[in-house]
Formats: sequence, structure tokens, C-alpha cells
Amino acid sequence: MTVRAAISRVVQQEDINFLLTNRIPRRFLTLFVGWLSKIEHPLVSVPAIALWRLFCEVDLRDARTTRYRSLHECFTRQLKQDARPVDPDPATLVSPSDGIVGASGKVIAGECLQAKGFPYTLMDLLADRDLVRQYQQGSYVTLRLTAGMYHRFHAPADCEVEHVSYISGDTWNVNPIAVQRIENLFCKNERAVIRLKLEPSGQIITLVPVAAILVASIRLNFLDVLLHLRYRGPNHIPCAAKLRRGEEMGWFQHGSTIIAFVPPGVRLAEGLVAGSPVRMGQPLFRLEPAP
Repeated sequence: MTVRAAISRVVQQEDINFLLTNRIPRRFLTLFVGWLSKIEHPLVSVPAIALWRLFCEVDLRDARTTRYRSLHECFTRQLKQDARPVDPDPATLVSPSDGIVGASGKVIAGECLQAKGFPYTLMDLLADRDLVRQYQQGSYVTLRLTAGMYHRFHAPADCEVEHVSYISGDTWNVNPIAVQRIENLFCKNERAVIRLKLEPSGQIITLVPVAAILVASIRLNFLDVLLHLRYRGPNHIPCAAKLRRGEEMGWFQHGSTIIAFVPPGVRLAEGLVAGSPVRMGQPLFRLEPAP
């Protein structure tokens, strides 16, 4: 057994993993790693990237470049042209990011599932009564981005970003072990609520990027502010940014979670079940045909 495999086996034990990733000074460690990751000196960046790749499954073959001045550049790497083909069918909403499908289903009585037996309310997550009303009997899907994945997210369809609410919070890990142990986890963590109006239908869908430990920093291309731990929320930011299907919206500083909400009349695409991988540009939802 290799050293990597032996360490990984220990870390993957639930109690140890939970202890190492949550029972630590999360805010301090997140700020420290954020500072360290941006250092461009090779004596820091080279071993930092090597250590990251040792513990995470990182595939840089589809990256636009394989030379990075800092760990941050590697985390937030862009991809080669056409590395993620975008489904052109206007009856689909495509996945905004790479990820692993988590909990999904119908919004029932204003609640969604974080994990089996762990519900949370839309009001706690979105902090917007109008949005909560729109998604009654709508659908949702949770996408988990692992540490080694492509961390940028994109528009799921032709749309206009109408509004962003930034809600400051904690930085709990959002891996499956924490999701199954910490109630209302997504509602506790730092997050952005991004409201999109689809064109030409006018339907409202919402994306909620949820930050986590070592992340706690979300960049949106259409805003001139970096949403992070020092930017206290909630803050309501009006927008009028038009985006084309597949156009880049922003990125996480590290792996995390995106939750997508759609109104009634939109259903999850076929073949997407908990634990299945999905890539940006693949069908995530499908518009139901009119009766």
C-alpha cells in the first residue's frame, strides 16, 4: 500500500474525517489557506500544489494551462476550448458545474433534504419569502464539487441575473460525512443566492453556491466585489447581467456545493441519481411539455 493510500484510508474513516475537517478553528484555517494559496513564489506554490494533488484526484489534462504561479491559480483553473460541450436543446437546463449529484427531489411544504432524515427549510436557506413561494412543489438538486474538480460555474440557460443575496455564515465542511451529521448545514454556511430569469420564458430559477472550509470565497464575474468572510451579510445586490447558455458566471476558491432550484413544470433530467457524476453543460433539468 502506498503512503497516499494509507493516509487516505485513515482520513476516510468517518470519525477521523469529521474531526479533522470540522473540529478545528474553521474561520482561521480558511483565512490562512486563502492567504497561502495566493503566494506566487515557487518555494511555496510548487510544494502546495504537489501536496494538494497527493490527497485529491486532480485531472489537469483538460485545463487551459498546466503551469501555475500559485495554488489559487490551479484551484480556479480555466478549461480548454470545448472541454465541456454544452447541450444545445432549449428544453433542457444544463448543469452549471462539474459535480456529484446529492439530494434531489420535490420541494414539499417548503422543505428540502440535505440528506436522508435531515430536512431544511427554503426560508432558512434563501431568506426570501417570494422565492420560497415560487418553489413550492418545484424541484431541486444538490451538486457537490470535490476538491480536485473544476471549480468554475456557468449559466444553465440563456438568462438574466436579476439579483444576488450574499449571506455570511460558518465554514463547515460540506462532504457527505458532515452533511449526514450537521443539521441545517447549508443554511449555516456562507452562501450566495443567485436569482436568474430564463429567456424567453421568464421562469425564475435560483442557484445557491455554498462555501465551505478552505473555500469561503465566491467570485461572480458580473459583480465587482469578492464575496468572502470579510464581506459581512446579508447583502442584497441588484443585477441586470445577461448571460448565454454555458457562459461562465464565477468560481469557488476551492471545492464546495451548488444547489439549484426550479419551479413546477421543470423536472430532473433522466439518469441523474444520488452519487452520479455530472459535468458542466450536461442536461440537469428538463422543461415539461405543456399539457
